[in-house]
Amino acid sequence: MSEERKPGFNTLAIHAGAQPDPSTGARVTPIYQTTSFVFDDVDHAAALFNLETFGNIYTRIMNPTQAVLEERLAALEGGTAALAVASGHAAQAIVFHTLLDPGDEFIAPASSMADRSISSAKASPNAVGR
Repeated sequence: MSEERKPGFNTLAIHAGAQPDPSTGARVTPIYQTTSFVFDDVDHAAALFNLETFGNIYTRIMNPTQAVLEERLAALEGGTAALAVASGHAAQAIVFHTLLDPGDEFIAPASSMADRSISSAKASPNAVGR
């Protein structure tokens, strides 16, 4: 009996999450430069938007290139899934949304630079628009 070998980190970094293109045999994941995708019919579109069927709806929600990146990151970290977002601010918003309970508010500490500059501008006799 031979043991099944698991791919190492280097192999996962290059190949995880990607499958060769069935029609061309291309190994590298293509970059899909599109914003929207075609639906087979109205029922197919409804199933996608209701999350009953897996598929692509709109690039800002998900696209095949991003899916490969997420699967690759999950494989490298030993996770079950990953989420890629477009910016650090988007990542922060997701973290705060996940951590806060419904009804909670995030209030910045009063000692933040923005609060100090606003309060000093209000108190200054030379402030514009007195």
